[in-house]
Amino acid sequence: MDVFIEKLVKRQKTIVDILLIILIIAGTLLLSYLIMMFIPQFAMILIIGLFYLAYVLISKLNIEYEYALTNGELDIDMIINQKQRKRLLSVNCKDFDVVAKVNSLQYTKEIKECKNKKDYSSRSKNAEVWFISMIKDGQPTVILFEPMERMIENFAIYIPRKVFKN
Repeated sequence: MDVFIEKLVKRQKTIVDILLIILIIAGTLLLSYLIMMFIPQFAMILIIGLFYLAYVLISKLNIEYEYALTNGELDIDMIINQKQRKRLLSVNCKDFDVVAKVNSLQYTKEIKECKNKKDYSSRSKNAEVWFISMIKDGQPTVILFEPMERMIENFAIYIPRKVFKN
């Protein structure tokens, strides 16, 4: 029987994202003022274009992650502003070395300090974040994500010795 499990996670805005939005808005207002002062004949067209550019840049910060698990194959996609989709990861769970919660004993110092760490979680403080440790493209990789319990159970069917539920 085929198994298909899907979950959508909206990434929370961090303080850096909020500061970036404020910077984009402030820069747009400042440039609009300068355009009106120095290029009044083309001001309206340029300002409309500038505000549209600011809208596009700010909307690119609306990010969701979609986890899709099909028969042991995990796909993680990034959805930008509910319009654009980009495949971030496609891997078979048999390639995983460890699957466990971030607040477990399996989240060792070596895994915490992995240079190739990908955070595909919501970044919410009260989220239950899990990690996947594996070798991807010849280097150690750690994936942070927020799976459903059914996903973890499905991983355990394929790789029972590598999934730690406690």
